[in-house]
Order: sequence, then structure tokens, then C-alpha cells
Amino acid sequence: MSDQWPAQRPAPRPLPGPPGGYGPPRYQEVSAGYRRWAGVLLWLAIAVAGLMVVAFVVSIVFLVKADADVDNAAHGYLALFLWFGIAAAIPVLLALGVPAIVMKRHVRQQERLGHGGWASLS
Repeated sequence: MSDQWPAQRPAPRPLPGPPGGYGPPRYQEVSAGYRRWAGVLLWLAIAVAGLMVVAFVVSIVFLVKADADVDNAAHGYLALFLWFGIAAAIPVLLALGVPAIVMKRHVRQQERLGHGGWASLS
């Protein structure tokens, strides 16, 4: 055995920040691509919602036509087909709309704070 002591390591330095590790989240800039995708998702959600409204109105018209004349019973089936299309489009609308709203809120928050966006370019 040797008479040498093990090397002394310096004590770890605390990380910068408030004591206990709690504090406001760090600033994270929103890129131009993020802003662009937020807008694209929002407009796609608006387009899908518009198509759903048009399909609903057309289905009501088809039901009125089918009810008015027995020979136009096919219009009732077309209305039913449109309702299935509306039901299938609801998850698509949610999948486009919810991320778009969250992303747009994040973009607006960054613009309000003055961290990026078109306001900081001028």
C-alpha cells in the first residue's frame, strides 16, 4: 500500500438560478417555421370545419327533398352518408385544431413579451 491519499475533488458548484431550483421557465424563441406551421394548421382546421358545416346543411336539404317526395328516397341515403363523413371528420378537426390553438397561443405570448415575431424585426 502506498502512503498517498486519494485525489481531492472540488465540491460541485450549484447551478445558477433561484434556490431550490424553482423559477420561471427559460426563454425559448419561436422560429419562423413554427409560426408558419401554426398558421397552416389553423387554416386547415378552419377549412375542415367549413366543409363540415356545408356537409351538414346539404344533408338537411337532402332530408327535406327525401321527405317531400317518395321517389327521391336516395337523397335520404346521401344525407346519411354525409353524416358519416361528418362523424369521420371530427377527429381530423380535433387533430388539426387543438395543436393549432396551442401553437398560436404560444406564438402570441412570445410576441406579447417582445421575444421574436414580426414586431421585433422592425
